[in-house]
Amino acid sequence: MIFKQYGNSYQSVVLNFDSKALNEVSFRRDRQEAIPTEEFVGGYHKVQLHELTASADGPVQDHTEQELLDRLEAKIQELLDGLSEQQVLVVENESGHDYPKTRQKTSNVIVEGENRLRFHYTLAPALRVAVYEKRT
Repeated sequence: MIFKQYGNSYQSVVLNFDSKALNEVSFRRDRQEAIPTEEFVGGYHKVQLHELTASADGPVQDHTEQELLDRLEAKIQELLDGLSEQQVLVVENESGHDYPKTRQKTSNVIVEGENRLRFHYTLAPALRVAVYEKRT
C-alpha cells in the first residue's frame, strides 16, 4: 500500500500518472485507509529511502512522456511487490515544494533527409518514496 501525508494524516493513494495531465506525476487518494500523523509516526519507522528517476527518448512527444511515466510506475510496482505485510510505501515529496515534474528537451535530427524532432524526457527532482515498517 502507498501512503502520502495530507494535513494531519497519512492517507492511502493510488498512482495517477498521465502524460496528458497538467501534473503528470500524481497520486489520488483512494479513501481506503487514513492514519493520524501521530499514530503513524509512533507506529512505523523508516527502513529505506528510494529516489526514483526515469528517462525516455522518442519521436512522438506524448508517447515518449508516457513511456517515462510507465517506467516510473514499473519501479514503484517493483517496490510494492517487495514489501512484507508489515511494510508500506510513503511518498515523501511535498506538493508545491519539491514535487517531481517531467522535463522535456527537444532536438532536431535528420531522418531520411528530412528534419525531425526527437524528444527526451527526464524526471526532476527525483520521486522520493520510503519503505516504512510497523514497530513491534
